Amino acid sequence: MKIFVKVKPGAKEEKIEKIGESDFEVWVKEPPIRGMANQAVIRVLADYFNTPVSGVKIISGHTSRHKTIQINE
Repeated sequence: MKIFVKVKPGAKEEKIEKIGESDFEVWVKEPPIRGMANQAVIRVLADYFNTPVSGVKIISGHTSRHKTIQINE
């Protein structure tokens, strides 16, 4: 499944909000430095979709807040 995510790094708490059929907003505590926020997004989405971390991959948007993510279920 392919989803589109808007990431908000540096938040006080980690949460996910579904805003459309395949659109999500994800808040993570980590700053966008050295890929820390990307790893946090992958971890949070893996928990949300109840899939292993290895099943979540960022397809595009590695340096953007808008990301396309592939989730293997």
